[in-house]
Amino acid sequence: MSDHVLIVEDEETYRDSLRFIFEREGFRVTLAANGREGIDAFERDGADVVLLDLMLPEVSGTDVFRAIRARSDVPVVMVTARDDQIDKIIGLELGADDYVTKPYSGRELVARVRNVLRRTASIPVDLQDEPTRLTVGGFTLDPERLTVSKDDVAQSVPPKEFALFHLLVSNAGRVLTRQVIIDRVWGADYYGDTKTLDVHIKRLRGRIEQEPGSPRHLLTVRGVGYTFEP
Repeated sequence: MSDHVLIVEDEETYRDSLRFIFEREGFRVTLAANGREGIDAFERDGADVVLLDLMLPEVSGTDVFRAIRARSDVPVVMVTARDDQIDKIIGLELGADDYVTKPYSGRELVARVRNVLRRTASIPVDLQDEPTRLTVGGFTLDPERLTVSKDDVAQSVPPKEFALFHLLVSNAGRVLTRQVIIDRVWGADYYGDTKTLDVHIKRLRGRIEQEPGSPRHLLTVRGVGYTFEP
């Protein structure tokens, strides 16, 4: 079955071009011309991946992203017409899986979308090796339910954050380099922005640390990577 891409783009020329490009590459395509249509289309038809313009009428791209993420962990590639560092930071802080600036080549865009699909479809090696519950330092990780428990309080964690936390907890006390973490969680063929890792660490700290600004468990090893201390 072909992958289904939802394209939320207000510029008709781009929208028609993207439909042609992705249908030619074998994707099933749904189009939305504004933010409200994007949310409605996702609720109605779902998608395997969303290509989301950041600058949209009626409902902004960031609000569309939040609405989608509240319902699903489907991968989202954000697009903007401005090569603006602030826009990129906003997209990454929200948790976008990749980020593209207009103008872009159709070949690059399809490659990025396929790369995101490969990364999100793959199961991290550590989860394959240890499918049962893992308890370290008072934290219990349940791969089947994607939950993390502490002091008998369980919370659901998005798949990518869970995979990251599972990798670090499985290697408690060891420093893992940024490259090792990216290769294991995002895949060796990942070529997106490495700030994605930092964003996921920040979000994890917000979930598991009593004081996220002064973490006790998820520690940064400057210039190297990260480690989990029980």
